[in-house]
Amino acid sequence: MVSHDQLEQDEKETGRTEAFSDGVFAIAITLLVLELKVPSREVALAKGGLQQALLGQWAMYLAFLTSFATVLVMWVNHHALFTHIRRSRMPFLYLNGLLLFFVTLIPFPTAILAGYIGSGEEPLAVKIYAAICVAICVAFNLLWHYASHGGRLLDRRADMDQVRAITRQYYFGPPLYAVAFVLAFSHAIASLVLCILLALFFAFTGWVRKDHQAASLHRN
Repeated sequence: MVSHDQLEQDEKETGRTEAFSDGVFAIAITLLVLELKVPSREVALAKGGLQQALLGQWAMYLAFLTSFATVLVMWVNHHALFTHIRRSRMPFLYLNGLLLFFVTLIPFPTAILAGYIGSGEEPLAVKIYAAICVAICVAFNLLWHYASHGGRLLDRRADMDQVRAITRQYYFGPPLYAVAFVLAFSHAIASLVLCILLALFFAFTGWVRKDHQAASLHRN
């Protein structure tokens, strides 16, 4: 039987890690808005008015929405993992740092997408974006597999059925995002759409899993 004091100490071990991670996610998602530019008067006049100038920046809006949704889903999934992870070790901290490293890079491919989508350089822009998505997905897998292997860092009361469900879901991530990356070499827009659909998929499965977890806690 695990004492209340031990459970409290376990939570303190991961509390700082989650708080630091939340700060990084918040900064990354905030920086995305910097890619939305207000057209100058000269540009607006040249394009036939402010409305036309704003509509002409559709690529920026698409890049912003795609990246915002991606970072949001990553944050939600990261938060969900920490409902199961209650202990910490040095390798885990570095793996979490690796994940955050790639998260902080998201504004960079977003800026490239905003600037070059719809141009002749569009395929390269999407390749870079998809490559970052692959790296983030791999980092998520490394983080989760280290924490969950043998229940290494999990809550001592963790529902192992849910743990196995997360593991199965994460197995699909790297190969699917790798498909999106390969697709960017021949069909850039299709690759970008696949990245968006994958973000929605992980958001939906995370939502369903969270509801299932809440229902299980209620029954207990």
